[in-house]
Amino acid sequence: MLIPARMSEAEEQRWVTVMLDKLAAQESRRKLGDTELAERAERLSVQYFDGRARPESVRWVTNQNTRWGSCTPSEGSIRLSHRLQGMPEYVVDYVLLHELAHLLVPGHGPRFWRLLEAYPRTERARGYLEGVVAADRLPYLPAARGE
Repeated sequence: MLIPARMSEAEEQRWVTVMLDKLAAQESRRKLGDTELAERAERLSVQYFDGRARPESVRWVTNQNTRWGSCTPSEGSIRLSHRLQGMPEYVVDYVLLHELAHLLVPGHGPRFWRLLEAYPRTERARGYLEGVVAADRLPYLPAARGE
């Protein structure tokens, strides 16, 4: 955290406290529980798919390290990787919408992608996730990461 040199020690302490509280509030909003995740999926289905995608369950899982999400249409279950927790909301929304779309259209054909065109941040979210994958593949360079 950068703090202007002109701040007194008291102002600095107050500013640090305010900013830490803001960060904690943002983080708690981002880390949804399974119930909130299911409610979010329902809202997104209504907003983008006229409520037609109705999952039986939506939950976080820790055993998906190569996928961001998965869907079993026959069971109506959606699972999102815990790695998404803490990412921007629009990215989590995209992955949820992607999996919700699978309840309506299996596979990744033209009909499937037309459904996702309704979400205005599809390309941005896909780019974000591609960036995360690319960064994960970079060699570990302690000097470049400030260690």
